[in-house]
Amino acid sequence: MEHNRILLNADQMPRAWYNIAADIKEHLVPPLDPRTNKPMDAAGLKPLFAEALIEQEVSTDRWISIPQEILEQYSIWRPTMLVRARQLEQYLQTPARIYYKNEGVSPPGSHKANTALPQAYYNKIEGIRRLTTETGAGQWGSALAFACQKFGMELMVYMVRCSFEAKPFRRTLIRLWGGNVVASPSDLTQSGKAIRARYPDTSGSLGIAISEAVEDAIHREDSHYTLGSVLNHVMLHQTVIGLELKEQLKNINEKPDVLIACTGGGSNFAGMVFPFVPDKLGGAKMRFVAVEPASCPTLTRGQFAYDYGDTAKFTPLLKMYTLGHDFVPPAIHAGGLRYHGQSPLLSALKKMGVVEAIGVQQQAIFEAAKIFINTEGSVPAPESAHAIRAAIDEALEAKKTGEPKVIVFTLSGHGYFDMSSYELFLDNQLQDYEYPQEAIDRSMKNLPKIGYPG
Repeated sequence: MEHNRILLNADQMPRAWYNIAADIKEHLVPPLDPRTNKPMDAAGLKPLFAEALIEQEVSTDRWISIPQEILEQYSIWRPTMLVRARQLEQYLQTPARIYYKNEGVSPPGSHKANTALPQAYYNKIEGIRRLTTETGAGQWGSALAFACQKFGMELMVYMVRCSFEAKPFRRTLIRLWGGNVVASPSDLTQSGKAIRARYPDTSGSLGIAISEAVEDAIHREDSHYTLGSVLNHVMLHQTVIGLELKEQLKNINEKPDVLIACTGGGSNFAGMVFPFVPDKLGGAKMRFVAVEPASCPTLTRGQFAYDYGDTAKFTPLLKMYTLGHDFVPPAIHAGGLRYHGQSPLLSALKKMGVVEAIGVQQQAIFEAAKIFINTEGSVPAPESAHAIRAAIDEALEAKKTGEPKVIVFTLSGHGYFDMSSYELFLDNQLQDYEYPQEAIDRSMKNLPKIGYPG
């Protein structure tokens, strides 16, 4: 029987993270201090982040070694499996070969643990005893709770209100690993209180939750803030996905024609795609497709500009594709993709034309998820189903042309805590949202006026 599951031995797990900044540094611009609109140096980030993470954030070294303590924790579930989706291929009657990298097998159930462990570790060895963070669907919050438990740290999670209410078992998982979790906006911070006073019925947003987590951290000497996506060091940690994938594809003599991943802030996409970017820049014929919700169309309808990473304007200004820092998307069920901005590294690649982006509707992604469930057997997170939708569409296009192309996507997390969303889909109670252009235009008017070049 031909290979269905492509494994790596534990000793083949990557020993260093790949830093894409080394290969595209001429396309990058610095973060700006929100008080001065001037480039922010590393010292400006010290109130928020561990020094080792700041060094990684600004590094242009191509390879950064993974500490042994992290490798030992990674070995609980890494290397992850690459799976040939043969039954999906048969169902679609496509000549394409479809593979997926299964990141849903980590203890928290998603790729987020790849960066949660390093972030907790580096803070721990610096003497920080408490971390704060935001979470959308709860995948990042539960991953960081897992990591904090491993390194004996306290955790405070601000969970976007619509997901807090819709995904109770993610909250439970956070608490099982010892974390504290509240719905955002909350009454624990000044930024949360201000939003609640202005918008008492708000469903919340990642931008609001980030503001609360940052405010919490900067008012306590024992605390640092952590982010599950967007920042350079987060993208760096996730490259274990793509580095393993390259080795697995090499072992079966496959060359990918298209790599696909969902994107909210960019970490899952970056983890898979960034290790392949040097190949494409060197002339390899492959496409990189970022898939986002049509209701939160950051890459497809956003503007490439400097913007705040949060609603209350606490964070540095980042050059990225953005819908505006006060953008609040509809309460779709892919809660991890409801972010107004994108990773500056991913944004640079999009601006360079290296990455393409598409937006898909909620109904279509759940329809794709159901096909995947009925063929491959596992239940994907709604976020991951965005990649499945695009992979199916690519395979159907190959069916029309007869092209036997190789399609690879990441299954970034499992959906076993998303049953309420699937139940609404089965009961025909989900709605599609096309975000009005006038609402995007209104949000764009509030972008900061930056004179800095680049």
